[in-house]
Amino acid sequence: MNALNTFFFSYYPYICLAVFLLGSLLRFDRDQYTWKSDSSQLLRAGQLRLGSNLFHIGILFLFFGHAVGMLTPHFVYEPFISAGAKQVLAMVSGGVFGLLGFIGVSLLLHRRLSDPRIRATSRTSDILLLWLLWVQFALGLATIPFSAEHLDGSVMLVLAEWAQRIVTFRPGTAELMADIGWVFKIHMVLGMTIFLIFPFTRLVHVWSGFASVAYLWRPYQVVRSRRLGATGER
Repeated sequence: MNALNTFFFSYYPYICLAVFLLGSLLRFDRDQYTWKSDSSQLLRAGQLRLGSNLFHIGILFLFFGHAVGMLTPHFVYEPFISAGAKQVLAMVSGGVFGLLGFIGVSLLLHRRLSDPRIRATSRTSDILLLWLLWVQFALGLATIPFSAEHLDGSVMLVLAEWAQRIVTFRPGTAELMADIGWVFKIHMVLGMTIFLIFPFTRLVHVWSGFASVAYLWRPYQVVRSRRLGATGER
């Protein structure tokens, strides 16, 4: 068990991050045609619209919430909010948006499995990814009762310290996780696994979503009719 704990919480994060970054770069460089979300909206739009909206609202909030919550040092927010209050805030907001995401991914999974046309055009990776996300949302919701047993924020502080040591390449990460509950560990390992398979799935379109923010500062394009001259006069 100690060996598994050391592997998953000392070495596995770096394996996943390396594959996530290098794999995404290689796929963009060598196979740009597959750099898309492969929408099946033309086959059936109704359930997709509701499920996709709920899923994206949930997962985007949770992604940025986890990033800010786990990577912000305790001393930064300590003057404004206690660790216990922050954990309650995370439980409530995470529960609400986690439930939205869970409902959304459940609708997407049901749609992809129940519609014969969509099922026929789905790749194995599409279905596997939805199942992984479904389990991950379920595990995230399952952590809430366990978090409620430690309202002093102690567990949250340990998890945040682990994440901060990982990104700053500090030792002692496995020791920190030794006494953390199993549901948190499985949730974290599955989350890292999703980053590991990210470059090989349709999730790569997330990069395009972040890149599209640049359009906010992009200058307008000047488009002239063919009937106009170079100066815009007839």
